[in-house]
Amino acid sequence: MVGPTRPQFVLFGSSIVQFSYSQQGWGAALAHLYARKNATEQPSLVIVYFGGNDSLLPHPSGLGQHVPLQEYIENMRKIGTHLKSLSQKTRIIFLSAPPVNEAHLYGDSVLPGQQLRTNESCRIYSEACLELCREMNINAIDLWSVLQKRDDWRDVCFMKDGVHLGAEGSNIVAKEILKVIKEADWEPSLQWRSMPSEYGEDSPFDPIGPDGTTVNVSNSTFLEAMLWD
Repeated sequence: MVGPTRPQFVLFGSSIVQFSYSQQGWGAALAHLYARKNATEQPSLVIVYFGGNDSLLPHPSGLGQHVPLQEYIENMRKIGTHLKSLSQKTRIIFLSAPPVNEAHLYGDSVLPGQQLRTNESCRIYSEACLELCREMNINAIDLWSVLQKRDDWRDVCFMKDGVHLGAEGSNIVAKEILKVIKEADWEPSLQWRSMPSEYGEDSPFDPIGPDGTTVNVSNSTFLEAMLWD
């Protein structure tokens, strides 16, 4: 028997998104929570992240990843406009540029004037993304601010490169995404606890419990899932 189609979430962005599927990454956490979920109607959720690389300061050679601020804003506007045109059921969340740990990124090897990736430039692009989302009525998460709420954010939120998110940084991002999903006025809701499980009916092929009856594992909440709201 072919089961119902699972809700499709699309994560769209740069290496911050790529690394989110590594062990303890925020993309992996979302995939785990929604792995057995289905919905009668199938809304889609697209999570968009760009800004960290765009915010690099321009290199004198003209090469590199820098995107001028106004061009970045228009690029994000085009992405948002396109996604909103796909369907009335397409849900969208933008993630703003996160901070960076300049000490980990550069150490003592680069002079201050030669630093192309700075926390201040990330802030500027983050605020531009958030302002655009307010204008376009798109849900947004201020990564630059939420990751810096911890006093020790520089030490715990990143991998050794000071740019990509480690386990604790990913944990913060995942919780912020789940918070937006929970609080959003979306019908049907995409909050993972409110969604029915795939193959939720009892089956004689389920595992047998101590009392001799079958245990429907589709409705079980595994320990790691209990950490998420």
